[in-house]
Amino acid sequence: MMSSDSWREDLETWLAPFLAELTHPAQRRMCPAYIAGLIGPGDRKSIQPLAARTDDVGYDQLHHFIASGTWDTAPFENRLLAEADRLVGDAKGYLVIDDTALPKKGRNSVGVAPQYASSQGKTANCQSLVSVTLASREVPVMVGLRLFLPESWTDDPVRMKRARVPAERQVVMSKPDIAMAEIDRVMAAGARFGCVLADAGYGSGAAFRQALSERGLSWAVGLSSRQTVYAADVELTFPAARGGRPRKYHIPDQPPVPVADILAREAWRKVAWRRGTKGRLTCLFAARRVRIAEGHRHRMADNRVQAMPGEEVWLVGERRSSGERKYYVSNLPPDTPLRQLAATIKARWVCEQAHQQLKEELGLDHFEGRSWPGLHRHALMTMLAYAFLQSRRLKAAGRKKKSRRTAPATDPACYQTSDH
Repeated sequence: MMSSDSWREDLETWLAPFLAELTHPAQRRMCPAYIAGLIGPGDRKSIQPLAARTDDVGYDQLHHFIASGTWDTAPFENRLLAEADRLVGDAKGYLVIDDTALPKKGRNSVGVAPQYASSQGKTANCQSLVSVTLASREVPVMVGLRLFLPESWTDDPVRMKRARVPAERQVVMSKPDIAMAEIDRVMAAGARFGCVLADAGYGSGAAFRQALSERGLSWAVGLSSRQTVYAADVELTFPAARGGRPRKYHIPDQPPVPVADILAREAWRKVAWRRGTKGRLTCLFAARRVRIAEGHRHRMADNRVQAMPGEEVWLVGERRSSGERKYYVSNLPPDTPLRQLAATIKARWVCEQAHQQLKEELGLDHFEGRSWPGLHRHALMTMLAYAFLQSRRLKAAGRKKKSRRTAPATDPACYQTSDH
C-alpha cells in the first residue's frame, strides 16, 4: 500500500500515546508491527502473511498479541476517539451509524451466521459489525466496530463461552441497541459532532429515533417506504362515545398515509449537495413536515388498530436517476432549507468510503481467528491504521492548500474518493 518507508517513523511518533497504554514491552513492539503490516504492501492482511513479510516479529508473537494477550482495548478506543476529534471533530460534523459484513465460511468464528450482508445485497454467511464513524468536511475517521450476535449465538452459551464472548455481551442486543451504546460512549468522550446519520435499518425503528431525541441529538435517518405518517396539521379530537365504555384517548381527525403518497403532492426539486469528481452531484428531492404514525396504538370505531401521531419531523424523499426512491426523516429545525436537508442526508456516504478502504486497503475482513477478543483487536488495529492515514492525508491537504502544489503521488494517504 505504501511505496516508501518514510511513513514508518511518522507511525511510531503518532502511535506513542497509544503505546503508553500498554504495560508489556513485547506488546509495545507488536502493536506498531501489526499496524505497519496492515498499511504495508501485500494482498492478504491476516496474521500469517503479516508475519511472513517482516523479519522483526514472528507469527506466534503477533498471534498472541491479537488473539491471546491480556491487554485492555478500552484505553486505545478512548485515545482513538480523542485523535478522531482532533482530526475531524466539529459541531457541524456528523456521527454516522452503519454496519458492515465480513463474509465467512463455517460456523465457528464468533458471530458468524446466515444474515443480511449489505455489501452483497443478500443473505450470506458472515459476521456483521456495527460501525461508528466521526466525519466532517467529507473526511471520515472510524471510531467503533462492534460485533452483532444473532440469536443462534445468544441462544447457545457454550458456543459463546468457547468464542470468549464477554459476559456482558452474552445477551440479546439489537443493532440499534449496540449503536446507542456506542453513541453514549462517543458522547461521554466529548467528541464533537452535530448530527447523527443512519440508514433505514436503524432509522425505521421508533425506539432508536426517540433515544436520540432523548439525548438532545439532531438526527437524519433512513425510513422504510412502508411507514405511514400524518400531515403536520393533524388534530386530535375526543369524540363522544355512542355507548359502552367512555373513550380514553384522543383520535386523529385524518388517517395516516404511506410516505410515498404524502410526498406525491409535493414539488420535487433538483438539488445539488456537493461537488464530485465528475461535477456537481444532483438528485430530485421533496420534503414536508409530518408526524410519524408511531404513537400508542388505538382501536378505532371501525375496529382498525391505528398508531397515533408522534413528534413532528421532516419527511424527505429522494428520486434517483435509476428510478429508485428513498425516504428519510429528520428532527432538524422546521426552517431548514431543502438543500441542507439533502446535504445532511447524503453525508452518510463517507462511512461507505471508510468501509471500503478498511477492507480493500487494510484487511478488515482478512482476520482468520475465531474469538471475540481477536476479532475486535484486529478491527481496532485497522481503525488505528486508518486514522493514521487520514492524519497524513489531512497534513498533505494542508500543505497543498498552503503551497498550491499537488501532494506527492507516492503518498497513498491521499485517497481517491467515490461519488455518492
